[in-house]
Amino acid sequence: MIISRTPFRISLFGGGTDYPDWIRQHGGAVVGMSINKYCYISIRTLPPFFEHKHRIVYSKIELVRKIDEIVHPAVRSVLAEYPPNEGLEIHHDADLPARSGMGSSSSFTVGLLKAITEKYDDVLSKEELSHEAIRIEQEVIRENVGCQDQVWAVYGGLNRIDFEKDGRFKVSPIELPAGRVGDLMGSMLLFFTGFSRYASDIAKEQIENMASHQSQLKSIREIAEEAFVRLQDPKETILSLGELLNDSWKMKRELAQSVSTSEIDEIYEAGMEAGAVGGKLLGAGGGGFILFMVPPPLREKVRERLSRLIHVSFDIEYEGSKIMHNEYEKTQAHIGKE
Repeated sequence: MIISRTPFRISLFGGGTDYPDWIRQHGGAVVGMSINKYCYISIRTLPPFFEHKHRIVYSKIELVRKIDEIVHPAVRSVLAEYPPNEGLEIHHDADLPARSGMGSSSSFTVGLLKAITEKYDDVLSKEELSHEAIRIEQEVIRENVGCQDQVWAVYGGLNRIDFEKDGRFKVSPIELPAGRVGDLMGSMLLFFTGFSRYASDIAKEQIENMASHQSQLKSIREIAEEAFVRLQDPKETILSLGELLNDSWKMKRELAQSVSTSEIDEIYEAGMEAGAVGGKLLGAGGGGFILFMVPPPLREKVRERLSRLIHVSFDIEYEGSKIMHNEYEKTQAHIGKE
């Protein structure tokens, strides 16, 4: 059995400038991190004693004879692109719920690609794995997704990621003294709103609105540039990032009506009233996880105010997608890209 472990991510700044239509015209930049919450994918050869050939286990259980019968879009698409000549059993487990703004769908795609290519000795470099995950999500599955989630899932770390107009990207690790990393982690609080949503639907509206919201997207990019500078400037307090988060969230809310809801607005206002200096809803919007930047002395006050929500502790993760377990000797079975 092969088991891959792939991190989820927190996008702090620049979200929206990583959609391909925007990148091709303007380029994009994001600042954020992968975190120590993970998606786990296990793959094993399924013995040929069953009526079905493939077994896929996630929130549902699929028993199918052919790849094109698979309902799960990422599993169907990855196996169609990398067709095995044997039956497979694929299991998915995760530390956080799906459709929650943490890049879970991209972590799944990256983790599955990582495991399937490891199984058949067709290992991809980090750059290749990132591009392949982006290609499968955007061109094969045809999801309305950006390009940052896949890169963070592959590389891990606290980074700035720049997206070039020609499709290339550059990952620039943000190296901070241990004390400043501690200040950063000690100033953030993460809560689950309890609302899940399909990010692709919300992203579709944002993409359709791009032409009429160029000024907001350019402002979001400028805020990301400023955040990158402040984060590394020892003269700037970590909490100064909070006002940038607040400004960026205001810009993002203007990109599409579905980005926020009255319930999300109430949560955000409650956090700010309790002492947060800034925050944002993670992912495309509409629900999922919400992040606040809070002065450490006021952390408990904010947690008490939002006690009906699930608080999630986290830390930065630096490894990216990796193989945790491999009981196979490298099989000589061939998988071909179609």
